[in-house]
This record gives sequence, C-alpha cells and structure tokens, in this order.
Amino acid sequence: MNRSSSSFSNIDSRQSAIGNPPPTYNLWTIGCQMNEADSRHLASQLEALGFVETKRAEDADVAVLNTCVVRQQPEDKAVRKLTSLGGIKGSHRPGMIIALMGCMVGKREAEDLAERFGFVDVFMAPSQTDALIDFIVRHDAYSHLKKSQAELADYRLPVVNQDKAITAFVPITLGCSHVCSYCVIPHRRGPDRSRMPEEVLREVRALARQGIKEVNLLGQIVDRYGFDLDDGVNLAWLLREVAKVDGILRVRFLTSHPAYMDEELIRAVAETEKVCPYIEMPFQSGSDRILESMRRGYTQAEYRDIISNIRKFMPNASINTDVIVGYPGETEEDFLETMKLAEELRLDLFHIAKYSPRPRTLSAKMRDDVSAVEKERRRTALDELTKKINAEKSAQLLGQTVEVLVEAFQEKKKRWRGRTPHNKLVFFESDTDCLGQLVNVKINWTGPFSLIGTASEC
Repeated sequence: MNRSSSSFSNIDSRQSAIGNPPPTYNLWTIGCQMNEADSRHLASQLEALGFVETKRAEDADVAVLNTCVVRQQPEDKAVRKLTSLGGIKGSHRPGMIIALMGCMVGKREAEDLAERFGFVDVFMAPSQTDALIDFIVRHDAYSHLKKSQAELADYRLPVVNQDKAITAFVPITLGCSHVCSYCVIPHRRGPDRSRMPEEVLREVRALARQGIKEVNLLGQIVDRYGFDLDDGVNLAWLLREVAKVDGILRVRFLTSHPAYMDEELIRAVAETEKVCPYIEMPFQSGSDRILESMRRGYTQAEYRDIISNIRKFMPNASINTDVIVGYPGETEEDFLETMKLAEELRLDLFHIAKYSPRPRTLSAKMRDDVSAVEKERRRTALDELTKKINAEKSAQLLGQTVEVLVEAFQEKKKRWRGRTPHNKLVFFESDTDCLGQLVNVKINWTGPFSLIGTASEC
C-alpha cells in the first residue's frame, strides 16, 4: 500500500545531484530468521539503486522497520520505534521516507495502520519488497533510478555484510497453512507455498560466490517444502542438492513440524555430510489436551516417537524446541506434563515463551485465564530445568575436540566466535585470521549456552 509521492516535493533535490553524498537507508529488523532474510534482500535492492547504509535510522533518507507480531512484546517495541521516527520526520525531516514491513502488515491491517500512522509512506506485506522500490523510483528525488537495478540484486549480499558474513538465511517456503490456534503467521504471511528449486539453488550459488559458507534453509514449516511441486521435490531432495554447491561447507534448516518429520528427511540429514545433525522442532506443550486445543496435530507420544527415530539414525543429533507456557486453560497438571516431557527428552535448547493472545487467532477467543504472575512462574521453572539440562549436556563436551565454523571476531574480548555442526556456540582465541574457516577447537570450559576452547592453527 503506497501513498502518493506528491506530498514529498520538498525532499532535498540535491541528494540526486552529481558529486553529492549518496542517499542513505536504515533497516531495523526484529523477529524471526525469515525477517532477517527479507531484510537482506531489501538491503541488496536498495544498494543496487545507489543507497548506502547508515547506522542511525534518524539520519536515513529511507527508514524501514521490519516487524514481528508473534507476541505482544515485539509488536510494542516496533510501535515505539515507529512512533519515534514519525516524530523525527514531523519535526525536522519531512523528506524522510518511512516504510513498514513484516508481519505487522497483513491485508486487513494495512488500511488501519495507514490511519494510525499517517506519516508512513509505504506498507509492505512480509517478503514483498516491490512496493518500496516502486515508491522510490517514482519519487521526484529518485526518478533517475531504474527499478531493473534493484531486480538484479535479489541474491547479492548488502555491502555492509560483504567481507564479514559467513552464514545466510535462504527462504524456501513462504507463508503457513497449518493455522495453529495461537499463531498469527497464516493471517499475516498467507498460505504456504514453495519456491521453485532452481530459484533456491541459484540463490545459494550466488551466496557461495560471495563467500557464504553456511546456508540455513527457512520455512514456517520447512519440512513441508515441495508439497506443491512435482513429485520427488521435497526437503530431503533439496538438502542433498544444496549440499552439492561448491563453496558451501554446511547446510541447516528450520523450523520443522513434527507432523512432517518423516524418515526420508531424517535419513537425508544423517546421510548427507554437509547437512548438520541439527533439528529445530517445537513441541509447545507436554499435555495432549493442550496440544489438541492448540491444533498442533500430534500427541506427546507421537512427538516422543519422532525424537526416538531421529536418535536412531543420529544418536548425537542436536534437537532444539519451542514451548509455550500459560496457554488458555493450561492447568498445573498440564504444565507438569510439559516439565515431565522436557526432563525425559533432554533436548539441547528450549525457547520458552509466555502465551499472549494474538488478533484473529482462534485462541484469542478463549479466556486468557492464566495470570501474568503464574505464566512467569511457569516460565522460570521450565527455564531452570532446561538450563540444567543444557549445562549437563554441554559438560559432556569438556576435553573433546569439536569442529567450529568461524563466523565473527569479538573485538571487545579479542576472541573468535563460531558454531559446531550441532549448533553449539564456541569461543576461542587466535592471532591468525580464522574467519570463514573450519577450525578444530579443544573444549576446556562449558556452560549452558556456550563453550570456550583452545584452537589448532586456522
């Protein structure tokens, strides 16, 4: 949804004059990895048009907020940021272009948002960046720019990431059709659909040519990839094809749904060398009653069976999960079932969220009858249990040598940071340049969420 550019005739036309500094952009992103991938794509398009990044949104000619509404907290944060930018634009930067994208912008929401935030120029649904590019190239100050420049930038890393980025997110499915009772994603991102495999592989090859060593294939339910494509094209097939790309050292994928985690996919992960033995698969609740209300489509027993099958083929696989506490109607008994399942399965990392009602979801019609205090108590109890499990599992790596893909250098602490194939975060010191390399690190300290070791030569 665009506004007319006629109201921006007062933009400083000197921006487009030869010899003047190039126009600037700032991209503020919150939420999931899909948002990060969308922001990377948009940044590439803006840079192809001649924009350069500025670190401060208030200094940008084009300021973009890529938003999340999965829970109330990130939505509130986005509103505060947006309101602040509106004040800056209204007081002394009338020429600033402000764009709002991500899950805050659904089909039904765009008009309401336009009334609420009259200073926003462009509203973009998730993964749909053309609205902003079209607005810019039609704008008086940027009329010399050609949209074709942006269209050629789909798989290019933004300049700000060049020489630094080692990993990249690559969306392979867009949207979601599962409609869990608490989830707003289907209403904001639409039904799920698969990207064509040729397009995905072109993107991965382009990223590899730019120095990316690890790609993470993304989908709201990533293991549904290919359901709408020709026979034989599914996630298992795609993982094997991506692993063949020269220059790519590791392949990951997320997020999986238990209903689609079949043996073919598990075998593909186990048998393909570059595919990391790492699964991200939420169980959300240990109570069958709550799972049914959530419309998850499986029981706790079925989830246990899937974990057993994964471990049959990959005994040391790392498995991360998501859990919601305080869902409507969740009793103490239901919560204890979740605690019991967590303790029994001993997964590697738990992302714990307190339930908050989301507009247009089925659960929003239910009575939110677990108090804020009780939600926090349950979150804390589960967090303490899972942190203990994490620490005990990490401790098993003490004295062992692990392979680390080095992602960045921490200037403040003068140490390198990277991850094992199992997605364990590792820090080590070295005077040589280890960026983007696979380094063997002997672990001499372990904690619940990270490891520290001594590296062999890079």
